[in-house]
Amino acid sequence: MKISVCILLLILPVFVGKAQESEPQKKPLKIGVVGMTHGHVHQILRRGKTGGDIEIVGFAEPNRDLAERLTKQYGYSSELVYPSLEAMVQATNPEAVSAFNSTYEHLETVKYCAPKGIHIMVEKPLAVNWIHAKEMISLAQKHQIELLTNYETSWYGSNAKAYALVHTDQKIGPIKRVVFHTGHPGPIEIGCNVEFLDWLTDPVRNGGGALTDFGCYGANLTTWLMKGQVPESITCITQQLKPNKYPNVDDDATIILNYPQAEVIIQASWNWPHNVKDMEVYGSTGYVFCKDGTKMDVMEHEKEGPKTIEADPLPAEAAGPFTLLKRIIHENHTLAPFDVTTLENNRIVMQILDAARQSAEQNRTIFWNELYSSE
Repeated sequence: MKISVCILLLILPVFVGKAQESEPQKKPLKIGVVGMTHGHVHQILRRGKTGGDIEIVGFAEPNRDLAERLTKQYGYSSELVYPSLEAMVQATNPEAVSAFNSTYEHLETVKYCAPKGIHIMVEKPLAVNWIHAKEMISLAQKHQIELLTNYETSWYGSNAKAYALVHTDQKIGPIKRVVFHTGHPGPIEIGCNVEFLDWLTDPVRNGGGALTDFGCYGANLTTWLMKGQVPESITCITQQLKPNKYPNVDDDATIILNYPQAEVIIQASWNWPHNVKDMEVYGSTGYVFCKDGTKMDVMEHEKEGPKTIEADPLPAEAAGPFTLLKRIIHENHTLAPFDVTTLENNRIVMQILDAARQSAEQNRTIFWNELYSSE
């Protein structure tokens, strides 16, 4: 009996230690939602009702009608709605916030939250322009908070599989060309709500039209695939193919990024006949074509021909923005260099978009060093 008691006393601290170590995994991440005008807000409204690993502690939305409509739709109490970011933070003390306001308001969100040590995830792109982005990056670094950017394509199993085929398995040789088709028939055409359209089609609050809205996807994935390498030059052409519907912003953009050994073409548009976010990666011996989040065509060598495969979903611990956010904050999870959500990746994304905008306005190719040699 004495021996059993001794053994129990010896192993008990081990079990206690394990219980203490697992406590962060069990505790839900307290998230405040900043703004509800972005159409992507539905993803966190749905997510907050499942899993139990996150807890939405409050909504900061001055448009009370919009806030009550959405919270009622998903079964949240109207008591969680606050008229401002300040009121929500003071009342709920969130660990992190997820921003679904206009892109222009991302800077305001970071200015308020960063000094308070509140981590932030914004919807793509990071900022409305490079000037805003620089200030946001500086604040995040100064106050040592996470500032992440969420893209739908970050959670595509096909993109992760493509990266592995190119870099880990080296199945198609060095990257020579990447082509992106991103967009949809148009925000009006697909039925975006009026609160979203109000700023999405505003050149100040959105920073542009299709160039900003969908050009960012290609810039983000390219920076990831190129492991942080920056292009030598950027050329961009924008058009207004539907000026009667979108009089103030571009609705079509083609961006060409030139690297020392590769070329990237990003075709971002509100004029596709369908919803599309695909990616074609061409190497020296083969290609990988990600048709959507799962379906892929892969050709390693021309003599073998292409094969159609279906990518596995991402593992549960990496399958969505809020799961990732919790892992980073509660479990000290570290992201790989230039991962799609990271600040270092999205710094380059904002520089690419900034150069693309200048290229279109000035009708010329912009060289990286003329803009960012001292950045």
